[in-house]
Amino acid sequence: MGRAVAALASHGVRVMQQSSLYETEPVEFRDQDWFLNSVVEAETDLTPEGLMDALLDVERSLGRRRLVPKGPRLIDLDILLFGSSSVRTPGLEIPHPRMAERRFVLVPLSEIAPDAWHPVLQKTIAALLAGSSDQSAVRPAVT
Repeated sequence: MGRAVAALASHGVRVMQQSSLYETEPVEFRDQDWFLNSVVEAETDLTPEGLMDALLDVERSLGRRRLVPKGPRLIDLDILLFGSSSVRTPGLEIPHPRMAERRFVLVPLSEIAPDAWHPVLQKTIAALLAGSSDQSAVRPAVT
């Protein structure tokens, strides 16, 4: 996780804050090990598409191979929010289309930005977490 966050700087992404690290049980494709998740708040002059390209480059540099959809992976970087922007292109959707349904996103995001506003659902991250029906386990990682 630390290498991915450090690599962002060389792509014009300044990390402002980072959540704690969480162990999270897999959802959808459940027959796999638990994941480690964290969320960062960052600043960049990149466009949303440029940021996504940078994230994919960081994933590739760290050995990411897309073999099984929703399956085991070394790293997975996503754009959850991009200010108050909404983006819908064939290769990118912001806000992340499933973030409001996933405790593994909402718990770490609410740690660093509980008042962040979801521009489509018109709710804060704290409100989305409080109203989530996701019962999957999210616990602080033991370091």
